Amino acid sequence: MDATTLFIGLIAGSFGMGYFVYGKKQARAIPLISGIGLCVIPYFIENIPILILVCAALIIAPFVIRV
Repeated sequence: MDATTLFIGLIAGSFGMGYFVYGKKQARAIPLISGIGLCVIPYFIENIPILILVCAALIIAPFVIRV
């Protein structure tokens, strides 16, 4: 892991923790799953552009998917 990947992981993990707490308190599945994904995905994706795209999709998902 290089510094860029770590920084993106830090930002994604911050959003992920917020989504996780929100999804847990409101009992909503989409923010909860997005939060878990944002916390875990940076460990598995090394390619920076793909990591940014996946994290952006997970950040936007709770706004697009309303269940």
